Amino acid sequence: MDSDLAAQVRAVLDVDVSEFRAQARADAEVVKNELRDGTFDNHRSIVGLEYEFYAVADGRWRQEAGETGSELVRVPRRLLELIRFEKELGLHNAELTTSPQPLNAEGLRAQAAGVRSHLLSALETTQIEGMRLVSDGLWTIPPSGETAREYLTDSISDDGVRIATNMTDAVRYHAMANGPNTPSPFRLDAPHVDLEADTVMPESLITSIQPHYQVPHASDLPTYHNYALRVAGPLLALGVNSPFFPPDLYESGVDPETVVADARAENRVFVFESVLNSEEARKVRFPEDLDTVEEAVDRVANDPTVVPMPVEGGDRFDDKFATLRRKHGTFWRWVRPVFDGADRSSANARIEFRPIAAQPTVRDSMSFMATFAGLMENLPQNEHPVIDQDWRVARENFYDAAREGLASDQRWITNDGVETTDTARLYDDLFSHAEAGLRNAGCTAEHAKRYVAPLRARVESGVTPAGWKREHVRERVENGEPLGTAIPAMQRAYVANQTETLLDGDFTDWL
Repeated sequence: MDSDLAAQVRAVLDVDVSEFRAQARADAEVVKNELRDGTFDNHRSIVGLEYEFYAVADGRWRQEAGETGSELVRVPRRLLELIRFEKELGLHNAELTTSPQPLNAEGLRAQAAGVRSHLLSALETTQIEGMRLVSDGLWTIPPSGETAREYLTDSISDDGVRIATNMTDAVRYHAMANGPNTPSPFRLDAPHVDLEADTVMPESLITSIQPHYQVPHASDLPTYHNYALRVAGPLLALGVNSPFFPPDLYESGVDPETVVADARAENRVFVFESVLNSEEARKVRFPEDLDTVEEAVDRVANDPTVVPMPVEGGDRFDDKFATLRRKHGTFWRWVRPVFDGADRSSANARIEFRPIAAQPTVRDSMSFMATFAGLMENLPQNEHPVIDQDWRVARENFYDAAREGLASDQRWITNDGVETTDTARLYDDLFSHAEAGLRNAGCTAEHAKRYVAPLRARVESGVTPAGWKREHVRERVENGEPLGTAIPAMQRAYVANQTETLLDGDFTDWL
């Protein structure tokens, strides 16, 4: 393993934590001063998206139909550069980040076209290398010739620094496994799953989409943030897509029917929280309401420090608070505020919405982005009464959705101020506001409905991607198949369906 990487990790560990924290708090005052001066105001809504994938073998040279293929593969760094995707935690990961666009009809169209064109080019290039990028919540088939446990736990010690063999060579990721405030070991908490690791590699099981909503006036950010907390549960219930793990991670002797029955709809939530949280620092969690935008800044500055990495100066506007930006990189909340900008004219305050797993198709992912943006546009403007929902209820909604998906009893306050747990009534209200927000942003009524339609279809059918996966595995298990064949068979069917629908279809084509 590259000893230079270990040396860089040691350099990070030598950074004085108290000085790092002090500088982050000083940077927070810089940001709050700029907020008072209106620097982060933009007077229009802007949307963006982070879209994570993992790579699998495309299997075109395989002889045995249906029994092999879709194994996880490592993406060469040169290939990532060629397709203009970014590195993520694991060597199998690749991330696409869109250019921010105004929230209007053309901006949303540009977002969707940008994702499709960029992804199409990447798929054509990776196919030459015998691999395919997959949009999914959690991978279940390990690399050929390896177990998932081996892939996720393989590491070496370089003069006392623990380096994960299959982790991207980013110093921040490796430093997280070696700092004094990190969990030891990193333990994955899920029903009937047994996995411990010396590094954060188990987090590389999961992938997500992260819609961004840039608020017009930064002082209003707490209102958007608090509405985002109320819609998090209902949207997560529709987007669940990670009920199963690689079969070799399950405890031996567990009955397959029990694994299927106890499978959580969105294990991605519990992977992220269990791997990265410790008793000393609950870094990943459902955040509390915000009262002021200054409080949002202070939360980042005062968050427990895991990786006090050194920060180099620069000429960007946000280099004026570079340490706070660095600290924000480990400020993991399911809804989180962000303050940045390369220059004063592009300085912005935005909401990152992080609960949603990567989806079966691009259209499904765009539906979540547009629906979230429409809700952020319309709920605050109309002072929707769901803002008065007790925060504890919103939190319960979120974790119930992660466990049960659409079967969870989501509580919602409708436009007329009445609380309901009726699924149809809840989503009628939520979707009507999402469509209204998109119309107010400049979309036609037809286009607004089209953006929301994939999510409406999930409510009408009662089927989510997680539900589709559970049914496929349940059917095989009931026919006597072990998890070791039932889960991979489901995964190959998922990849096969996605191959036909990723760019031009949606999840309803699978039903």
